[in-house]
Amino acid sequence: MELQEYFKILWKRGWIIVLVAVIAAVSAYGFSKMQMPIYKGIQQIQFQIARADWGLQNAAKELLPTYCIRIDSDEMAWKVIARLELDLLPSALRAKIKTGADQATFSLTVEALDPDLEIAKVIAQAFAEVFKEDQDLWNQRQDKRDRVYAYIRNEPQSALHRPRTKVNTLAGGIFGAMLGMVIVFFLEWLESDIVRTAEDVERHVGVPVLGSIPAITSEEVVPVRARRKLRWAFLKSFKLSTMLVFGAGFLAGAVIVGLALTAL
Repeated sequence: MELQEYFKILWKRGWIIVLVAVIAAVSAYGFSKMQMPIYKGIQQIQFQIARADWGLQNAAKELLPTYCIRIDSDEMAWKVIARLELDLLPSALRAKIKTGADQATFSLTVEALDPDLEIAKVIAQAFAEVFKEDQDLWNQRQDKRDRVYAYIRNEPQSALHRPRTKVNTLAGGIFGAMLGMVIVFFLEWLESDIVRTAEDVERHVGVPVLGSIPAITSEEVVPVRARRKLRWAFLKSFKLSTMLVFGAGFLAGAVIVGLALTAL
């Protein structure tokens, strides 16, 4: 198929692509707004070694993964539960926590997820404070020259974790446009054997068209009852294609939001 044929298809059925994209974007937006917001509390822990020693600094950086394991433990969770008087089991509280280590800045980041913004911040801060207290106790058993100090320098930050409405809406529109193109070319494939113009005849037969029979209007040859049947068949086919377009659009929006919530 030549490039010009693709342009003709897009010009004739481009409205389907636009419609499916719009429906998918609106569906993704609606599904995102229906989700319960989940907020993220963020608390950073900064480390500093007791003396400027390259070997000690590198050894301390190697401990960062161990610090993450300490934070994500039942022992730490029990201490936070007791401090905040939470009605949770350690496993449930740990499911809300995520830790990350950054050797470049020699720091840890504690993230807590919760539907309540303030609770998310408080949980993240409590984990950081309990860890700092444990690290202070550990330092007391070490030589002063080998100590690694933990500091909580800033107040906990917060952000919306999900749903990301703008991202979901944009992704829904893009996915809907792609799905619309699939529908368009599927419809063209279904009608690929239908001959409508002289160019279609020349393409199928392979010989030039020298003449054609003038078109006759349907009123001249088709009875009233037959015309009604044709119109009803057209309406049924239009209804089917419309349902296909709307169904594909809503499905695309639901898939985008579902994948986004699963990934996050």
